[in-house]
Amino acid sequence: QVHLVESGGDSVQAGGSLRLSCAASGLTYSTYCMAWFRQAPDKKREGVAHIDSDGTTSYGDSVKGRFAISASDARDTLYLQMNNLKAEDTAMYYCAADICPVAILTPSSYGYWGQGTQVTVSS
Repeated sequence: QVHLVESGGDSVQAGGSLRLSCAASGLTYSTYCMAWFRQAPDKKREGVAHIDSDGTTSYGDSVKGRFAISASDARDTLYLQMNNLKAEDTAMYYCAADICPVAILTPSSYGYWGQGTQVTVSS
């Protein structure tokens, strides 16, 4: 059974940085794709960053150049380095996974989700 647990969310000022982590267990196949999504109140869930089984990364337009996704070699931990944070980055951030291939950054393509970690950026 796949289990994803996010951590690292916090309250920071605009311009600051945070690193989110997602501890993954039960990913018994090496061909898992993993991603970060976020959802602000009264908004749709938004794809933030994706990493393919071969390490190829993709980003949502709003975070390109500021965020970086990475995974441990064992793919048991997923990271999201967030730099130059803005107030509009405030949201609950979720880790997601599923067997590749997936429709990148499309929420319905990922079958496994964590419970989320809150990021609040004050201006």
